Amino acid sequence: MPLTETFRVPGHRRHVPSTRQRVRKALADWGVADELADGVTLLANELVTNAVTHCRVSYAQVGVTLIHHGTDLILEVSDPDRDRLPRLHHSGPDEEGGRGLALVEALADAWGCRQERYAKCVWARFTLVERAHAPAGS
Repeated sequence: MPLTETFRVPGHRRHVPSTRQRVRKALADWGVADELADGVTLLANELVTNAVTHCRVSYAQVGVTLIHHGTDLILEVSDPDRDRLPRLHHSGPDEEGGRGLALVEALADAWGCRQERYAKCVWARFTLVERAHAPAGS
């Protein structure tokens, strides 16, 4: 049975830090640590920032879902602006923003977006690799 953590945050930048904290805690509770936890937390930050920056629906809430199922870890971020799908943008060196989806592309094993009935969802999938434990005394 998959492990799931789902929560909503108000669509304002000041709530992005609480997203990072909740994602980091869920990952720690599931034993996901190190670089993978850092990457998932960074992408949650980027996707929620994108949602609160670009969503044109008043008083919107942003949904965040983490799913740990077998060797897959999936991050989903949704907002009610269903007709504005994100596009990968290659920012120039002088641009201050526009690198969020490039980070998603670089860090996730796969990513995409889908339109739902009342929202859009941007998702990123990560493959968990079990680490071999060294025998005691070695």
